[in-house]
Amino acid sequence: MIGYLVPNYPLVAAFRSLPPTRTRASDRLSKKIFKMAPKLTDYFNDDEIVASKGDLERPISGLAMDSRRVMAGNLFFALPGRRADGHTFIDEAIQRGAVAIVAEKIPAATATRVTYIQVADARRALAKVAQRFFKFPDKSLDLVGVTGTNGKTTVTSLIKHLLATNTQRVGLIGTVNYDLGARIVPSYRTTPESLELFGMLAQIRDAGCRQAVMEVSSHGIDQQRVLGMQFGVAVFTNLTRDHLDYHKTLDAYFEVKTRLFNGGIGTAPRAAAINLDDEHGRRLAAEAPANLKLVTFGEAPDAMVRAENVKLGFKGTSLTLVWPAPSGVAGPEGRVELESALIGRYNLSNLLAAFAACYALGRDPSVIASRLKSFTGVPGRMERIEEGQPYNVLVDYAHTDDALHNALGMLRAITPGRLFVVFGCGGNRDRSKRPLMTAAVQEFADFAWATADNPRGETIAQIFSDMKSGVKDESKITFVEDRRRAISLALDAAREGDSLLIAGKGHETYQEFADTIIPFDDRQVVRELIDIKKIKPV
Repeated sequence: MIGYLVPNYPLVAAFRSLPPTRTRASDRLSKKIFKMAPKLTDYFNDDEIVASKGDLERPISGLAMDSRRVMAGNLFFALPGRRADGHTFIDEAIQRGAVAIVAEKIPAATATRVTYIQVADARRALAKVAQRFFKFPDKSLDLVGVTGTNGKTTVTSLIKHLLATNTQRVGLIGTVNYDLGARIVPSYRTTPESLELFGMLAQIRDAGCRQAVMEVSSHGIDQQRVLGMQFGVAVFTNLTRDHLDYHKTLDAYFEVKTRLFNGGIGTAPRAAAINLDDEHGRRLAAEAPANLKLVTFGEAPDAMVRAENVKLGFKGTSLTLVWPAPSGVAGPEGRVELESALIGRYNLSNLLAAFAACYALGRDPSVIASRLKSFTGVPGRMERIEEGQPYNVLVDYAHTDDALHNALGMLRAITPGRLFVVFGCGGNRDRSKRPLMTAAVQEFADFAWATADNPRGETIAQIFSDMKSGVKDESKITFVEDRRRAISLALDAAREGDSLLIAGKGHETYQEFADTIIPFDDRQVVRELIDIKKIKPV
């Protein structure tokens, strides 16, 4: 939370205990600020409180959900978690200055100077209180939420590019970074907790932005991080096997995604852009509420926004972009010939998704279409590394069997030489997809180096064992524990006309092990190794 939420420091200082000395002018100012502080009753409705103990008219200085980040006067939310229970940190929060606690049960032993509020669902309460505390920033913005297994980062970056002008910045919350309007900070989670989300949206609003776009993960929906958030447009890209360690089944995974479109998060979006080329997208479109403004996209002939005359090449994609006449306006469909630097069919889908979202917002389609031509890509998403080498090296975030299948299928079709792959599988994630990822690689690659991704708490041996059950041809794959070594071996093998895909980590600049995180950027490693091997032209 550090660096994302900015506390009201004068208000926090007013809550600190004053020394037992004669009152000074600064103390009088603190008392004045203290009297202006918001009160608990400003943020809770009576029917949201199961029970309470202590003064509900108590002033507070801010909100916290991490006991280590509590400041004087804060309201602390004790959230239940998969790894730790927030109730165990209540005492620490009080020691750090919390004056009120929200929890699903009131502790047996309570402090007399602290107010306790019992709620039925602490995460739900956090989302509602955070939205009120930051004065409903989502309702002041044209907010676009993008969900789906693959493509969220590219689509959100595209939408930001299409909406931004020289005089109007667009906020972004996603996997690579958080653009808060006045500053850009590193991302640590695709969809942060509701407290951080509403805090960041408030910063985006206060920086003068009128539009924002964000990635909405299935975890974020299921854990009520976007509860009550008002989206102008919700976008669905696709659904494939991923996060089944959390959702258990594909149907359950899909059900969580649908909540963003049918009011399952407490509010429904004003419009939706849905991919008809995806079977789950068709199902979602068919089940969409009747009053939802729906814009479908894809290569399917019945899609409202669609691509025709598509030509996929290694340097880019050409197509005819088609869109319907505005609602209630008689006239022919709009269409324009388009050249894009994005490569691959899935990037074509991403391009259509971004255009459809902007169309659903009511933006001029001709202007938006012209801006598509200037978008060059997203860091770590099929990013080409050019260091003078006679072959192609691309770094991509593909970390599911479906993403690998799409990426490699696209590269296989446009690569004149051999296709090589370096890939791995993350630890403490869905083990069932590991052999499927290996099988996808073997289907397309001439040779592959299987290696470490982010092992986290699992051993490389266990991860490799799962991956090996997907091997069909042992002569086309080797297992190398050290990722840098695997990349080096792949570079040694590549020749002119070949393509090398380094998959799984994309934009990430670290590698995560059980007890430590080390710096590791596939793109930087490739550049260093190419320089060491002296294959740059003289």
